[in-house]
Amino acid sequence: MTSWSYYFSGILYGTFQKDGEKIFYKWLDPLTSQFCERSELDEEKNKSPLLLANLDVLKALNHIEDYERAFAAQESAVKTELGEYSKREPGLYVQRNKILPTDLLFKEGKLIAFICPARESCAVLVREGYEKDTILSRWREYPAGEAKYPVSFAGTFSVRMRDNIHLATDVYLPEGAQGKLPAILVRTCYNKSKNKHLYYRYVLRGYAVVIQDTRGRDESEGDFRSMYLEIEDGDDTLNWVAAQDWSDGKVGTIGASYLGYVQWCMAASGNPHLAAMISIVTAGSAFVDMPRRGGLLSSGMLAWAFMMAERTSNPKLMERNDWDELLNIRPLEDIASRALGKRIPFIDHWLAHPDNDDFWQKGDWFKRSSGRQVPALIMSGWFDDNGMGTTQAIDLTNNYPAETRKLILGAWNHNANTRYDIHGVPMGEQALRYDLDLIFLQWFDFHLRGIQNGIVKTPPVEYFTLTENRWKSAESWPPSICKPQSFYLGKGGALLDKPMESGADIYAYDPQNPAIHIIDMSENELAVPEDYTNEEKRADVLCYTTAPLERNVTVSGDINVELFISSDAVDTDFIVRLTEVDKKGRSIRYADGVLGAKYRDSFEAPGFLDKGKVYKLNIRTSKISKMFAAGNRIRFTVTSSAKNLAFPNSNTKAGYNSEKTLVARNAVHYGTQFPSRIILPVETR
Repeated sequence: MTSWSYYFSGILYGTFQKDGEKIFYKWLDPLTSQFCERSELDEEKNKSPLLLANLDVLKALNHIEDYERAFAAQESAVKTELGEYSKREPGLYVQRNKILPTDLLFKEGKLIAFICPARESCAVLVREGYEKDTILSRWREYPAGEAKYPVSFAGTFSVRMRDNIHLATDVYLPEGAQGKLPAILVRTCYNKSKNKHLYYRYVLRGYAVVIQDTRGRDESEGDFRSMYLEIEDGDDTLNWVAAQDWSDGKVGTIGASYLGYVQWCMAASGNPHLAAMISIVTAGSAFVDMPRRGGLLSSGMLAWAFMMAERTSNPKLMERNDWDELLNIRPLEDIASRALGKRIPFIDHWLAHPDNDDFWQKGDWFKRSSGRQVPALIMSGWFDDNGMGTTQAIDLTNNYPAETRKLILGAWNHNANTRYDIHGVPMGEQALRYDLDLIFLQWFDFHLRGIQNGIVKTPPVEYFTLTENRWKSAESWPPSICKPQSFYLGKGGALLDKPMESGADIYAYDPQNPAIHIIDMSENELAVPEDYTNEEKRADVLCYTTAPLERNVTVSGDINVELFISSDAVDTDFIVRLTEVDKKGRSIRYADGVLGAKYRDSFEAPGFLDKGKVYKLNIRTSKISKMFAAGNRIRFTVTSSAKNLAFPNSNTKAGYNSEKTLVARNAVHYGTQFPSRIILPVETR
């Protein structure tokens, strides 16, 4: 008989014994901190571990011998019916081409652990006696990580906002904890009850946890306008939490995407009770991030909008096979009616405000920031479609004292830390981490409890470099070792180290035949790396490419573009991409940027174009850390449409929401008079 233990974020949740063909288990009830009686594990009971991580315990333990045989030769890559794996380090194999992988750890030919990394947690199923060989050794070295308290549900409270709207708020307290408590607050638009068990790990360690449905969602009153009243609602909620009898007045916040956005809204309010944040793939200001990035209107956001069309989010509404047809419907107000049989009110609000007016600025946490420096751990990835939101968070916190800001930037999409391969492009065997949940706890423990745990002595910036396949550290972002290097657009599609002969490349952009931004709309991931080789053959896509690189070139940071353009249309858009062209000619996207030409000076006051006049556009792209390998080439592309990412500009004053369209002749100018260029932050060592 072999014994195994299941840990979630360092907490023992279950024990398993394999006795011949049968598996017996005990599972933790967090509401009592007691384990259930020993019983046999069957398919129905096997679902409990799946609530915490994507680990099929029954399947894992029934195939121990199969795994050990398949990996006995210790080859660098192993492909079996149980999955595809590659070696990360001696004894450790990572699962490839799978969302939420299950990695395997061997010692002396024996399978000793299954490891399941995720965006905010890590689960480990480990053979008894081998805990010290896994990430659990670090948890055991951290005394504050011990789970001591049962979870007590204190109830659902109706919290009044300043306009008398009430928000449904659940409170969980550590039973038996003495004295006043710091709180972890989660404000969510995705149903406060849905993932509550994921936050029990904080209650078990002595924190109060407060989970709230945001305005207009699930059990909360009001109308959901999306990114509208979250500054005011967050401020009122913080005051309510701090006023509770059990509260010590300190509140930490955590969450991803919209749950990250509401944290920055709370920080913008200047509320004194907000003491620490963990911002994960946060959404930013509407015209810098979603849904109006660069002044365009995101069509990729439709999948999310469909999911949010009802009071309770419904991911099944994103899964469609008619996206191409829906994206062509005009006026845009009719899309939801045609697709879902009803309008989506918050989309109607978006469409009623074409420029960055008071409606959008109401929820702009960046512009409305109070200046209060709330300690923030900021996490995102190179392929996060809300990556520009994290860029804003980094900009806002650049002057923070070192101990109040930490950045973790990985080779991840919006789901973060869940894939070693994204759309067939390998991120590297070191890309996923097993320690994020431990770092999160240490961040809260230091800033909310004053525990001196060394978190502020860790590197202020940790970032992953693609192709190099390794994590690096820095004191700032971009790293100080990076120096700006300009690559100038040139004649014949050249990308040069200095401006040369002046000229212009002209292309016809037809909104009825837009270039494609390559994504799966139903996946709701808008910034994935993809192969643009065929798309770059289009006549309306300009390509500027270096000669084969003589040495490795590592780019780490934000890329800035200075583009001189003209058009015969009153308005048009520009989409730029940075790709790497390998020796076989395959061109993979690694960063992009967008800008509506009429917003070249201001998102608040658009200025239409004069025919033939040359204008300078400044475009900031998404972040990246990528080694462009010697022999490969760096490519920069320019076009005027990106179907799936953004609704095509009609080239008229009506912009993206027009049934009438015109073909625009757009020009990109280059040379000494109009030195169009991209500026790359190149590592100098």
